[in-house]
Amino acid sequence: MKILVLNGPNLNMLGIREPDIYGKSTYDDLVKMIGEHCEKAGVEVSCKQSNSEGALVDMIQQAYFDKVDGIVINPGAYTHTSVAILDALKAVSIPAVEVHISKVDERESFRQISYVSYYASKTITGKGFEGYIEAIDYLVVQ
Repeated sequence: MKILVLNGPNLNMLGIREPDIYGKSTYDDLVKMIGEHCEKAGVEVSCKQSNSEGALVDMIQQAYFDKVDGIVINPGAYTHTSVAILDALKAVSIPAVEVHISKVDERESFRQISYVSYYASKTITGKGFEGYIEAIDYLVVQ
């Protein structure tokens, strides 16, 4: 099985950005944890991050040509604004799980809208880095 883990804007700043919300672990810590979990599970994984909406769309489209079996996506702030990311997910028809480190439903009102959730088969929020592991495991058993 081949999984793409995509992270949107500001997730490269984990450990620095609002540690009271996102914790003190870094993006590199997240990538390492995902890699170790996938290695044990026999899953091929690629972790990518971009602050650019267009780059994220390009990565989703490339996943189709790379024959990716599932996408775990934390679109960051694009969750609430990007129809382009939603359309890219719909275009490639690859199973996807939306992940958020924080409990977005308990934060500002503008964070209550998720365009990605219109496509994702599951949304995991507020479980920190463990949400990514849950998402990967969910895709593996689908």
